[in-house]
Amino acid sequence: MNFSHQPVMVDEVIEYLITDPKGIYIDGTAGTGGHSIEICRRINTDGRLICLDVDRAAIKLANERLSQFKNVATVVKGSYVNLGVILKKIGVGKVNGILLDLGMSSYQLESSGKGFSFSRDEPLDMRMDEDMDVTADELVNNLSREKLEALIWNYAQERWAKRISKAILKERRKCSIHSSKQLAMLIGAAIPDKYHPRSIHPATKTFQALRIAVNRELDNISDFLKSAPQLLERGGRLVVLSYHSLEDRIIKHTFRRWDSGTIYPRRLPVIPEGKHSVMKTVERKAIKPSSKEVNFNPRSRSAILRIAERV
Repeated sequence: MNFSHQPVMVDEVIEYLITDPKGIYIDGTAGTGGHSIEICRRINTDGRLICLDVDRAAIKLANERLSQFKNVATVVKGSYVNLGVILKKIGVGKVNGILLDLGMSSYQLESSGKGFSFSRDEPLDMRMDEDMDVTADELVNNLSREKLEALIWNYAQERWAKRISKAILKERRKCSIHSSKQLAMLIGAAIPDKYHPRSIHPATKTFQALRIAVNRELDNISDFLKSAPQLLERGGRLVVLSYHSLEDRIIKHTFRRWDSGTIYPRRLPVIPEGKHSVMKTVERKAIKPSSKEVNFNPRSRSAILRIAERV
């Protein structure tokens, strides 16, 4: 499995994440190992990196790419949402840093065969984790028109959600929709040509909405952020790369609550109630990729980096 993926904002991620070269770090969305490799290069032999992912193919590729760092890197199949349970199972307490890169890797888009791409005739799967029950195929072919419209609007703010959901229902009366290319063409036809976006495929937002729904992406982020502080050592950092406004809104608002001293006492009984700042933002403003990086790696253009530190 020879595949090249360019990780986003590597220098910035490493600068903010690694506070102690001998510490324990988590790459919670390792993918094909792009950021993981750079983390391994910056920690010493006393340090440790634990890489998580739910995609079996990505895990296999990450293991191959990280084989040269097997003394410090461990790859585990699992979701970052369950990080506390995973750490307990492998005998690790608190850690010095956690990285989440919430974007899609080039491998997932171009080579996974799961229907993430609009240009390929692939099954409408979209599950990052093949052990999950619901596929994009099931949502597209079984949801009511009203629920499809709500899904497309709520998870992508697609202004043509109503037209797209009507087109899907009309197509379903003739035949089921099973391929990504079939769905992409249907969406393109549902949106008037003069309103097709110039920089992205007209099906981009609908595909995003389906992917988010299938993988519970927004719920996962919210759930993880509620438990993240108790997983970090004092001075440990949470570094998050997000790529669209819905993700960033959850992260930004959570970080603001942390700065104001608002916590989750029921979820985190080890932290006292009241106005007690357990986390603080490291940079008030979100960090975005340089124009040089965007020119080199256009997929980085929508990246937003935020950092919080356990205090």
